[in-house]
Amino acid sequence: MAEQDQKLSDISKKLNATMLGKLIVIAIVMFGFGYALVPIYKQICEVTGINILTPKDISAKELSNSQIDRSREVTIEFDANTQGPWRFRPTVTSMKVHPGEMSQIVYEVVNKQSYKMDAQAIPSYAPQQASAFFKKIECFCFKQQTLGPNEARQMPVVFYIDPALPEDVKTITLSYTFFEVGGAPKLSSSTEQGKS
Repeated sequence: MAEQDQKLSDISKKLNATMLGKLIVIAIVMFGFGYALVPIYKQICEVTGINILTPKDISAKELSNSQIDRSREVTIEFDANTQGPWRFRPTVTSMKVHPGEMSQIVYEVVNKQSYKMDAQAIPSYAPQQASAFFKKIECFCFKQQTLGPNEARQMPVVFYIDPALPEDVKTITLSYTFFEVGGAPKLSSSTEQGKS
C-alpha cells in the first residue's frame, strides 16, 4: 500500500511539475504579447490614420527650412467632440492660413466633475489626405491631460500647413475627440481621510 501511495505521489509530482512548466510558458507568452501590443497598436494607428499616440510632427530644424506660400490660402476649420463630462471647444471655429505659415489655435476644456480626471485628445482630419500636410509643433494631444475638480484650461495647438499640400485642397477640418482615460473617479485626500 505504501509503495502504491509512493507511485501516486511521484505521478502527482510529475503532473504538478508539468503543469507548472505550462503555466510559466503561458505567463511568459502573455507578458510578451502585452509588451508587443504597444508597437502593434502604434502601427495600426498609423495604417488606419487613427492617431491616438500622437508624436510631435516636426523638429525645429525642419521648421527653419519651411517657406511660406503667400500665393494661396487654406481655410482651417476646428471642431471638438467629447466622450465624458467635459466642456470642450475651440476658441475660434475657423481661420485662413498660408501654407508654411506658423499659426496657433486654442482649445478650452472644463472638467465639470468634482474630482480629478485624466483625459486624452485624439485628432482627426478631413480630408484624410490632409493629415500628412498638417504639421503640429505643439499640441495638447501629445500627452494625457490631468484636470483637477472643476478645472478650466486653455490648451494651444501650434501648427503649419506643409506647402506641398495639393492645390485642390482648399479646406482642412481639424477635429479633436477628448475622452476620459481610466474611468473610476479618484477620491480626494479629504474624502479618503473621512473614510478612515
